Amino acid sequence: MLYPSIDSLLEKLDSKYSLVTVSSRRAREMKEVPSRVPLVTKPKSYKFVGLALEEIVGDQLTHRAPKDAPQEKTY
Repeated sequence: MLYPSIDSLLEKLDSKYSLVTVSSRRAREMKEVPSRVPLVTKPKSYKFVGLALEEIVGDQLTHRAPKDAPQEKTY
């Protein structure tokens, strides 16, 4: 079984799109700026994307929608 599971990740973020966006940005940041160390104390993964996903599950990395984002229309 993979860690972290998709179910535990989707409890932290609102959609799979947000999950991919947040984790890829954080992974790229860790890769390009070596001083940006992982926020996880005992990581299970050695790859940047895995580390970013572990940070999301550990509530060390979150997503916040901008205030001026278009609101979803209800019909």
